[in-house]
Amino acid sequence: MDANLRFWRAEGQSFFQRFLLWMDALDPLLLLKSSNEIKRTRLLIEANEKTQSEPIHNNQTKQAFLISLSSVHPDTDKIIPILFRPPAFMPITLPLVIVSSVQREAKRSFFWQFVFHTYTTAFTLVNGNGTPKAEEYSLRQKQIFLGLGAISYSACVGALPLVFMKRYTLKSSLMQLVVRKVLPAPLFGVTSAFTVAMVRSPEFDNGIEVMDRNGKVIGVSKKAGEKAVMETALSRAVLFGTTFFLPEAFMHCVQRARFVKNPHALGPMRMFMIMSVLAGMLPVSFSMFSQCGEIKRADLEPEILSSTEETEFFYNRGI
Repeated sequence: MDANLRFWRAEGQSFFQRFLLWMDALDPLLLLKSSNEIKRTRLLIEANEKTQSEPIHNNQTKQAFLISLSSVHPDTDKIIPILFRPPAFMPITLPLVIVSSVQREAKRSFFWQFVFHTYTTAFTLVNGNGTPKAEEYSLRQKQIFLGLGAISYSACVGALPLVFMKRYTLKSSLMQLVVRKVLPAPLFGVTSAFTVAMVRSPEFDNGIEVMDRNGKVIGVSKKAGEKAVMETALSRAVLFGTTFFLPEAFMHCVQRARFVKNPHALGPMRMFMIMSVLAGMLPVSFSMFSQCGEIKRADLEPEILSSTEETEFFYNRGI
């Protein structure tokens, strides 16, 4: 079992523990760490066997783990490209969320949602479970095909309400409220979950590695792959569904109550709300389920159970 997964097992038992860890691991300053520094950090972690299985009380060691969690893939042991590391997720998605949420024309809405889903899908692919086994070329080709299909479909679904509103000239205040304020949140939530499920579908088909409590790989499980993908898809739906819903609900209440007399202040206030909600929901969504996922013996395939008497098994859920 990789050191990152052992760390999550030891330090991330509860939601609150995982939340605090992600608050530190999502620090954008961690993106400034060089490849050599990250490699030295990994060597330091691997040399310290105690931190592999017990809670950590040394601040220097914990900081080393934060660098590792934010930079290294636990399945491949490779350094993640800087644009797709967890600390880069908010700085890149924030402007895309803001631009996507203010579009009033179908073509522009489609374009910006296509860009938004392209990045989030690539992030999901890079940070997913890295153990599905298949012919390398066919697996990569399938993931690219499914990813492009999911991105295009999601962008079309997101722009569709604007198309209908323009085509059928739906200009009533109620329809304006529904199309511009109510629909974006559930649509972004559902489409974000959909892209996760599609791009990581090889984990359904081929399964992912599951390990015992000692870190020994005991088999490849499709059921564990399904659980990992569904948990990640749910967390992504919660993240972007909430990010689009809460600012709109807040701004609607502000406008109805006329708290802000200067209309020019509404734009900056809305952007601040989106930034605040996204910043708060990102560690929440990442913490909903542990990175070191757990699955019970009764939920695994019989062919895996025949080789061990363990009752609990672990896997890398991915992000």
